[in-house]
Amino acid sequence: MKTAIRERALQLGFDACQFTTTQPPDSAAQFQRWLAAGRHGQMTYLERNAFKRIEPSQVLAAARSIITLGVSYAGEEPGPAGPGPVGEIARYARFSDYHNVIGQGLRGLAGYVDSLGPGVRSLWYVDTGPFLERDLAERAGLGFIGKHTNLISRKLGNWFFLAEIITTLELPPDAPEKNHCGSCRRCLDACPTAAITAPFQLDARRCISYLTIELKGAIPVDLRPAVGNRIYGCDDCLAACPWNRFARAGAMMAEHRRAGLETPDLAELLTLDEAGFQARFAGTPILRARRRGFLRNVCVALGNVGGEEALPALQRAASGGEPLIAEHALWAIGRIKARMADGG
Repeated sequence: MKTAIRERALQLGFDACQFTTTQPPDSAAQFQRWLAAGRHGQMTYLERNAFKRIEPSQVLAAARSIITLGVSYAGEEPGPAGPGPVGEIARYARFSDYHNVIGQGLRGLAGYVDSLGPGVRSLWYVDTGPFLERDLAERAGLGFIGKHTNLISRKLGNWFFLAEIITTLELPPDAPEKNHCGSCRRCLDACPTAAITAPFQLDARRCISYLTIELKGAIPVDLRPAVGNRIYGCDDCLAACPWNRFARAGAMMAEHRRAGLETPDLAELLTLDEAGFQARFAGTPILRARRRGFLRNVCVALGNVGGEEALPALQRAASGGEPLIAEHALWAIGRIKARMADGG
């Protein structure tokens, strides 16, 4: 049955398919300590369902196995930017929303699993289930957790999504993957905000992905310069990993790449009203940040990389009636004027 499931997964466009049990991950206690230290910031949903994350059988009664799946989003680097200051969007968000794309394949695969025995029941998740999914995927042999706390595959590098099917069907588990980081610390050195406080330790409150997506209020002033031109997520620790030499493009996401998200013009983005924001990013993960959060990020990026030409757009944003955007626009104006005064 494992062979048949894996073959069906590959037919549906998945790039990796591995199997593990529903036993609690060995990292459960470490996860609880991480929560207790408050390193999850405003991601309170992690606390609400923590009991399920440390006990997968709480997700589905009588579950026996978890199928872990990988979907590559590796692809070409963006081309040359235009003449004005541009923003940087994390690679995974330059596609149609992966939840919807991968969900279609998962629905079909879960239905196939259910057909393999009487009374079999399965549930599927794409980055939304109450699982410690990286730990389960490591135990299933799909990859190993790197020093940046993300999963690394020796076949896919860092550029892939994870998904899971938990099922009442009992399937023999695959062997766990071993860690292959060795003495490398490129990801730690690459992190702009020192969010990777030690190997395998992340303080999400300092992570640019958290600051530009999950954080709903003001970005801490002391961290804003390190954000650079990143306006949605950050790939620096992933991009630094030498295992990316094995990364390869996958079939499932390739046709869902969205044009115009590689090097967006920052000043133009700042002109988007609510309707324009919804139209520009419809069907992408970027909607998660909402307009006020996204334009907050754009203001910070302009404060870091913009010049005199960005001041009119920032001044309009500063008087636009949205306090969060206005505060960050005023900060950006101050930064640009200080550079101008210094001759920069």
